[in-house]
Amino acid sequence: MKISIIIPVFNSSKILEVLVKEIKANLKEFNDFEIILINDFSSDSSWEVIKKLKVNNNFIKGINLKKNYGQHSAIFCGLKYCTGDFIVCMDDDMQHDPKHIDDMLKELNFFDVCYVKYKKREHNFIKIFVSRLNNIVSSFLMNKSYKIYTSSFKCFKKSVRDKIISNKEDFIFLDYWIFQYTKKITFIYVSHNKRHQGNTNYGFRELLTLWSRMIFLIKFKKSNYKFYLIFILKSFFLTFLKKYIRYENNSKIDVAEIV
Repeated sequence: MKISIIIPVFNSSKILEVLVKEIKANLKEFNDFEIILINDFSSDSSWEVIKKLKVNNNFIKGINLKKNYGQHSAIFCGLKYCTGDFIVCMDDDMQHDPKHIDDMLKELNFFDVCYVKYKKREHNFIKIFVSRLNNIVSSFLMNKSYKIYTSSFKCFKKSVRDKIISNKEDFIFLDYWIFQYTKKITFIYVSHNKRHQGNTNYGFRELLTLWSRMIFLIKFKKSNYKFYLIFILKSFFLTFLKKYIRYENNSKIDVAEIV
């Protein structure tokens, strides 16, 4: 059984060495694993650090993107290059503790996907508010349980990954696809660490970008109230919030270098 750890990287040059060390220490019982680091056009030396880490760790694969695509697109690119039976997605800031990976993977004996829910969040008030707002909106639009928080810290089986990367939509929203492809989804409670260094890059603008992707992906067969709501929201984004719409074909994520 091979494990693939997918991590989008943005301006995290001072964190990466510690992150890789912690992941490696918590995967001792797994004989076969890979860590895929996708540099999302960082303005610091993240790519140079990734290449240096690759030299000393043959389980690392580095992907350098030609421009900044955002978290979901960077992960989507990493999924195309991973080879694991089970896939774990996590952030690069050490707030997702690698010690929980084993417990998450155990859930895949019974489910296709496992998300996490934090016992106590170490985010600031604004980030917590934005995340809760996103959970309310996404639960309503995606017909998912409010109890399942679509964290970026999650794991799923290769069968789910295969369906995701075969998608031909022009907007990338991983969690929407996950809930379309399987109903066997669970979550576990985990601890949440303080950010190792720096401040979060996620704010209300990024939330609007994510919502725009979800809104343009959702399709309804019947003309009900959600159908009309989505129609209104699409019109609103196209008219007033067009700058938040990142239109990009999945097959055209440009990669500058792979190591």
